[in-house]
Amino acid sequence: MLSVRPHPRGRAGRLLLAAALVAAGGTVAVAAATTTAAPARAAVVLNDSEVTANLWEWNWTSVAAACTDHLGPAGYGAVQVAPPQESVKLPASADGAYPWYEVYQPVSYKLDSRFGNRQQFAAMVTACHNAGVRVYVDAVVNHMAGTNNPAGTRGYAGTEFSGYSYPAVPYGDGDFHRPGDNCPTGGAINDWNNEAQVTSCELLSLSDLYTEKEAVRNKIAAYLNDLIGLGVDGFRVDAVKHIRKDDFAAILGKLNNTVVEGRRPYVAQEIFDGASNSALQARAYIANGDVLDFAYAKGIRSAFQGSISALANVPNWNLDAPGANVFAMVTNHDLERDGVVLSYKNGTDYVLANYFALAYPHGKPSVYDSFTWSNRNQSPPHDGTGRVTDTVCGAAWTCLSRTTGVKGMVGWANAARPVKTVSDFTTVNSNVIGFHRGDRAWIGINDSGSATTATFTTGLADGRYCDVISGVATGSGCTGSTVTVSGGRATVTLPANDAVAIHVNARPGASPSPSASPTVSPTVSPSPTVSPTVSPGDRIATTFTVTANLAAGQDVRVVGSISALGSWTPASGVKLTAQGGGVYRATVDLPRSTAVEYKFVKLTAAGAVTWESGANRTLTTPATGTYAVTETFRGDTVSTAVATTFSVTATTAYGQNVFVVGNIPALGGWNPAAAVALSSAAYPVWRATVDLPANTAVEYKYVKKNPDGTVTWESGANRTLTTPAGGTRAVTDTWR
Repeated sequence: MLSVRPHPRGRAGRLLLAAALVAAGGTVAVAAATTTAAPARAAVVLNDSEVTANLWEWNWTSVAAACTDHLGPAGYGAVQVAPPQESVKLPASADGAYPWYEVYQPVSYKLDSRFGNRQQFAAMVTACHNAGVRVYVDAVVNHMAGTNNPAGTRGYAGTEFSGYSYPAVPYGDGDFHRPGDNCPTGGAINDWNNEAQVTSCELLSLSDLYTEKEAVRNKIAAYLNDLIGLGVDGFRVDAVKHIRKDDFAAILGKLNNTVVEGRRPYVAQEIFDGASNSALQARAYIANGDVLDFAYAKGIRSAFQGSISALANVPNWNLDAPGANVFAMVTNHDLERDGVVLSYKNGTDYVLANYFALAYPHGKPSVYDSFTWSNRNQSPPHDGTGRVTDTVCGAAWTCLSRTTGVKGMVGWANAARPVKTVSDFTTVNSNVIGFHRGDRAWIGINDSGSATTATFTTGLADGRYCDVISGVATGSGCTGSTVTVSGGRATVTLPANDAVAIHVNARPGASPSPSASPTVSPTVSPSPTVSPTVSPGDRIATTFTVTANLAAGQDVRVVGSISALGSWTPASGVKLTAQGGGVYRATVDLPRSTAVEYKFVKLTAAGAVTWESGANRTLTTPATGTYAVTETFRGDTVSTAVATTFSVTATTAYGQNVFVVGNIPALGGWNPAAAVALSSAAYPVWRATVDLPANTAVEYKYVKKNPDGTVTWESGANRTLTTPAGGTRAVTDTWR
């Protein structure tokens, strides 16, 4: 599915803004045309993981400790933290003192908040990076504090403000959408499907920033660049639906690259669901970054409170956006209080739902931890000044992210990451399911009150594995239960209201899964598999990888001279699992120090066999360690993908988007509906990178799509290019 992005109106603004800290007050000041150099930092290696721990409203000291003691060792890729800027400090009221939503009412961009000061924030970022964990900040950039706060209300750093005056930034009257002026109503949003109202009127009486103005964009970008300069790696951006898409694109265009990895900061946009106007639905925003998938969270709740067999139909759910563009969640701070998703109050349903979200390949999964509550406006635990106190897991705080099962599933998600599809989804009954991700990982979930025993296809090589829900793999065995795979299948007893999960990196004799590096080679199994009848030293985990062109209904297998490879019987050979891009892979336990002959075959369900050409292949397994072979199916013509970057300079009207379409399937086969969307991040240059077949002559043209769905083709003859045998290719064009 394709992303759609309106272009930035007016000047795209590629100027990178310096974020200077004013020494006396600690406010963020906008520099002119120069960029401050990023501070020198020691080299760190960040976890290769898409899993985020959302430690909502934890203070900075507690987040730092969590990164060091739990998140980094478990292999989490990032931690999401609460808004760090100074917010309003509300007086005691019927809601109680210091309600949680204070932090979504900024009064300045000082890093002095309920969660700690600037120095504590910077120390937290450093600690998380040292543990291998990225830091994503919850950024509030659509608005400032409410216009209806009592007179004399100040921020946590003592900053004074009034409805449309924030001198610490500074913002004044002209920096806000004003009721009856540039907001077409008396201030409130009366029609939630009216894009003009939603983007220029006040959300819950919050002072709405005039983000069409360059000066406002510069101040927002300076705040975000200040955070990036301290090491922040990305942002969960609040209330993005209430900012015009082109305004937000212009702000993102002003941001610096991240300090540690030198790449664009990650962006996850909050686009609350429910709008019938397609322009206000999440998928309309994905060109500016990922989006939170509210529909996915609600669908998971429906399944776990009904029948989890419905999870087999996730590909058919009406979700907020394609999985590649999604920051996935089971719950967050808004949703759990509205009762529309699961929360810690739902006990084992909530835990199992998190296991599922970590296992299922939809978006980048997150695990949510915060404080317990009985009043939807309740404050997190705090001292007498409203400052949040240290997290102590237990009655006042939920800490699912550090449980054995969730840590185990983070390792599972990291091991399974190369495979983006689900195979052999098995429904034992309405509340017992199982599935696997290629030859990397398998999980079974039992959302019922009694244990269930069933046989599942795991996709994994034969041998013993440690269940990562109940324990970890150690040098001598498993601290929890074990699962034996034979012939790719396993008979497993799933405990009541629990799950069992195994993966290639959690085997007896391996390093403990939660403390192992999450970076996994896609072609080498990291430890020898232990056969149930032989000692670990007698077997070598051997990974076969082949690139092949398969017809519909065919699979590819490796078959060979020994029983583990089917003794030259194709039907008994080892089936390889698709990895994407015509690559197939499986890991097999072979006897050590043994010469083996083998070939790859294609097999249909009816038993028709196609042997690859040429002589038998040979290998000799080593005495210890692991072994891997990577081949191409002989007799196939397999094209190498060439990453091809299309860049075109094109001016557009508001709401128009530019696409590239061509004569090959990767470019939509001349069908504009299947054309490849180009990003407007460098407007008026539109750009995208597409994998095209090597050594191929390609014809293409650019098209503009209008808001009403009509298409405008550029003039002139078809453009042409020829891809090389390998490497990359780039073309730079101007709209005709």
